[in-house]
Amino acid sequence: MATRARPRPSRARPKRRFRPFRFLFRLVAGFVLVSLVWVLIYRFVPPPFTFTMLGDVLGGRSVTKDWMPLSRIDPDMARAVIAAEDSKFCSHRGFDADAIAAAAFRNAIGSGVIRGGSTITQQTAKNAFLWQGGGYFRKGLEAWFTVLIEAIWGKRRIMEVYLNIAETGLGTYGANAGAQRYFRHDASRLSTVEAARIAAVLPLPKKRPGAAPTGYTRRYGNTIARRAAVVRREGLDRCVR
Repeated sequence: MATRARPRPSRARPKRRFRPFRFLFRLVAGFVLVSLVWVLIYRFVPPPFTFTMLGDVLGGRSVTKDWMPLSRIDPDMARAVIAAEDSKFCSHRGFDADAIAAAAFRNAIGSGVIRGGSTITQQTAKNAFLWQGGGYFRKGLEAWFTVLIEAIWGKRRIMEVYLNIAETGLGTYGANAGAQRYFRHDASRLSTVEAARIAAVLPLPKKRPGAAPTGYTRRYGNTIARRAAVVRREGLDRCVR
């Protein structure tokens, strides 16, 4: 009489244990890879949209932008933003330790106005890849992207992207769109005063008028125009020519 084969007991597959360090490693590695590819793409392709622009759209505003290559933008525009925002742009590696220390000191003594020490490279990293505000977490991401664009883009590309995506007015992005809004011509033929007035708007683009400015904005624009002459004379814009 044939004996029936006993069914083999089923072996339950062991549950995979959650390994937080492995998960964290994969998360960080994925972020590094994605950010590298993202920065590399923007080395050759104009950023099509930014989180700041998205904020305007979600707030019900239209966005005006008009990309212009750095080779066509009047050199006075680059000189003006260097004079206003980052006089050491051509000599630092993305961070200005002296400016950061000075800003930290001013903020520590409670001057009433929180001031930053961000370079043009840091501002470009924030504008192209991140969002406004966000505290220390956003600042950490900004530092990472600052290192990447300094290494991968170089100074000319950083300046080109900055001058095309910086907010130059309410819903207006880039020097070219700003020039058309304020002066009715494009950024290829800006005067020193016009470039300085656009640069004077950058810290508070939603509140400061670029055309016929008054009060502080006019005085600040005149100061930038004088500083831009120093930038030109001393060759502080040599890396973007």
